[in-house]
Amino acid sequence: MSEEEDDYSSDESSVVDDSPKGKGPAVLTLEDNDEDTGEFQRPDLMFQINAEDEDDEDSSEYRNKSYKSFNKTSSTISRNDSEDLKKKKKKKKNIGICVTATKYECVRRVGRKLGFKEFEENEDWSLYWTDTSISIDRVNQMKKWQKINHFPGMSEICRKDLLTRNMNRMAKLYPKEYTFYPKGWCLPADYADFINYARTKKNKTYICKPDSGCQGRGIFITKNPNRDIKPGDNYVVQVYVSRPFTVDGFKFDLRVYVAVTSCDPFRIFVYKEGLARFTTQQYEEPTMNNCKDVFMHLTNYAIQKKSDEFVRDEESGTKRRISTINRWLKNNGYDVDKMWNDIDDVIIKVLLSAHAVLKHNYRTCFANHYKGSACFEILGYDILIDKKLKPFVLEVNHSPSFTTDSKLDREIKDALIYDTIMLMNIGSTDKKKCVEEERKRVRERLFLKQGKKETKEELDEVQQEWLKQIEKWEDKHIGNFRRVYPGPGTEKYDKFYNTTGTLFSETAASRARLEQAKQQMEEISRKNEKFMVNRNRVQNKEVRGESPSRKASNLSYQKNATIQSKLITQQKNPISRNSSSNVMTDSAKKYERSNSISKGSNSSLHTIHTVNILFF
Repeated sequence: MSEEEDDYSSDESSVVDDSPKGKGPAVLTLEDNDEDTGEFQRPDLMFQINAEDEDDEDSSEYRNKSYKSFNKTSSTISRNDSEDLKKKKKKKKNIGICVTATKYECVRRVGRKLGFKEFEENEDWSLYWTDTSISIDRVNQMKKWQKINHFPGMSEICRKDLLTRNMNRMAKLYPKEYTFYPKGWCLPADYADFINYARTKKNKTYICKPDSGCQGRGIFITKNPNRDIKPGDNYVVQVYVSRPFTVDGFKFDLRVYVAVTSCDPFRIFVYKEGLARFTTQQYEEPTMNNCKDVFMHLTNYAIQKKSDEFVRDEESGTKRRISTINRWLKNNGYDVDKMWNDIDDVIIKVLLSAHAVLKHNYRTCFANHYKGSACFEILGYDILIDKKLKPFVLEVNHSPSFTTDSKLDREIKDALIYDTIMLMNIGSTDKKKCVEEERKRVRERLFLKQGKKETKEELDEVQQEWLKQIEKWEDKHIGNFRRVYPGPGTEKYDKFYNTTGTLFSETAASRARLEQAKQQMEEISRKNEKFMVNRNRVQNKEVRGESPSRKASNLSYQKNATIQSKLITQQKNPISRNSSSNVMTDSAKKYERSNSISKGSNSSLHTIHTVNILFF
């Protein structure tokens, strides 16, 4: 175990209790075979015997009886203690973590530190850690005691295009509340609105991002959108914050880590430590000449580490701790507490914009999870501070990078994952009880028995009881987190719950999507009509099914044609005519018999019969 891991470990937050080592009070135990040897080394001060009593027979008998009774008592106590220790060892849980879907070594390090065992995907793991968003199939296969590190539907705020649409919708409903997200458009749906805005605001600078990119790939800044942006481009375009807060002339943003441990109801925690990512060139307001300089305008670590000016130093380097920035701001007379209250506020509002989708997806996948949360998530908020210390949300990452290529990264990210897992209380759900409940439900379905369904009031009571228990656990194992929701004064956010159900309504992007959907539906209906017409034509051309009488007539017609051809052949061959007279007679009889059968069924056969008579 490295020294870095020991820095943030504590006995109170240990998942697996190790047996005490070192000095301490002696534990009364017997040998492993639990045989009573009758010997016990008593402490020196347990009994005090006077010298004058040594020759006294009564006192010696008393001492012998005391020794015997004490040995028996100590033997019983030690045997009970050993049995309790064995029971504790048997009850020790083996918590399994599946890390086959993650590439980050820090997750494995933390799992080993917590005493978890690494399981495969097909085993009964308790925690599944993945670097990508989860599918519905993966979630539906989960057992009631299992947890996963993503919520289904979190892409509502983690994709740049969906985040922009949600923020535009909320800004229209609450224009004074949602000013922390730069004005943005989703192209090509909002291209007309964007061009109209750009014509009226000619001095603005715009930053263009791919709708689902990461690590700064594909991002560029422009002051001439008519030239650099085409109508068919797929971009998220935002107004560039051209006056950011700088430290020593360098622009920076904050990577704030947020843990969401429950979405119904929301439980949101902000990690006190994080990263401040600086540019490697001193900042200047964008012009036509310098807007292409990514080392001046973009703070992405994946871009800045390629610069020759990149410096690794916790106090004055390109990547620093958030606590270092807080200390610098306090020393220079800035109100740090107000700044972080504003940051907490925007974090909560962004999550509330996706609450309806998160709740719907979660309850669809986990209908019976009212006691405990099956999902949790570590989000990486990218926050930019302007000159007035106003926070702006640039984007939200559902899988922030946990690469630990430096001591700073390892200390922060290992501690973050450790505290998050401790906060979730992995292994608190009784696995055996969950298995028994599932078997009971299977038996009820097998024998067509309907168990008693819990009412909504009963489920609410179960959830409230769980909230009380989880709040006590969180207060004891909160680590370096602080709970921002729920908390004192968070009732002011209740009004945002009433509007999150109308997702994507009344925006230019939504109108464009509706129009496109209508066109697609019309095209599909036209294709279906054309297909039905063609199918009817093919069916009309096909031979219809025959009735039994028609089928018999057709068979008789085929027999008559065969007999007729034989007769014509025999008439043309005079040599074999005499020798085959008997055959002709037999053929004629067969012909007449078959002709009489089909006489009344087909008019065309009457004509053939007449011709045959004339022939003979």
